[in-house]
This record gives sequence, C-alpha cells and structure tokens, in this order.
Amino acid sequence: MQKAYLSLGSNQEPRRHLALALQELRERFGDLVASAAYRFPAVGFDGPDFVNLAAVIGTDLPPQQLNDWLHALEDRHGRRRDVPRFSDRTLDVDIVLYGDAVLSGRGNLQLPRDELRHAFVLLPLAQIAPEVQVPGRGLSLGQLWREHPDHATAFEVVPL
Repeated sequence: MQKAYLSLGSNQEPRRHLALALQELRERFGDLVASAAYRFPAVGFDGPDFVNLAAVIGTDLPPQQLNDWLHALEDRHGRRRDVPRFSDRTLDVDIVLYGDAVLSGRGNLQLPRDELRHAFVLLPLAQIAPEVQVPGRGLSLGQLWREHPDHATAFEVVPL
C-alpha cells in the first residue's frame, strides 16, 4: 500500500460533487483523511469560485492506474474534456504526491504535481499532512505553506 495525496476541486455544484467524490473514494480505498473544503477564486479564467479540499488515501494501485481511476471518477461526475484546460469543472481530482515518487513526461501525470505552488492545492494538503516532505524540494507541506504568499489570507471554509 502506498499513500496518495489528492487535490479535489469543483465550481459546478461543488458541495454535491465533492461529497459524492469523497464517498466514492471511501468505497474504493477505505478510510481516508480529508481536509476542510475552502473557497478559492478561479485560476486562469474568469468563472465562479472553486471549492477545493485535499484527501489522503492508501492505495494498492500504481500511479498511472490510480490516475486512470480518478479520471473515470471525474467522468462519472460529468467532467468535460472537450473544453479549454482552464474552465468550469464539475469535478477535478489530481494526484499531487504519491509516496516519494517523482515522475514527469507521462502525459498529465506528474509527481509532485506543479499545482502544488497554488494555495488551492497547498493549503488543504498542509492542513492534513504538514509534516509530509515534498520529494525533490527538501521541504514539508507545512513549510511550503508557511512560505506561500497567500499564507496570511483567510480563505472561507465551505461545509460539505
């Protein structure tokens, strides 16, 4: 079993899609740790705010198979892949960290994920796993969040 650190987000019926996604993750992977859900402005386009959270799961799937399973989860929630990359989403689930794996050049699977530089990914992960070291960075999620320019921002917590 390997620990996978996930980022989940939605700006189309986010409470519904995120709650159902967490339920499906629990059904497939068992117990998980989930952060609070936070409201963040859309990044890369003008659109409704996103609600984002993080989850840690234990998985028996290797990274590519887990990524494929997560894409199928997104698809079950109406995720469209025929629209621009930065656009509204019913559900977006990304593997941010997978153990101490470092991967690149595998399509959309990159570990650690570049989006770790954004508050909407880093804050929820730092909330539930502050001591986890980011491979190749020599810093923990908590340290990265404390050094982030948005660290002092009070993001709204959204109940699911």
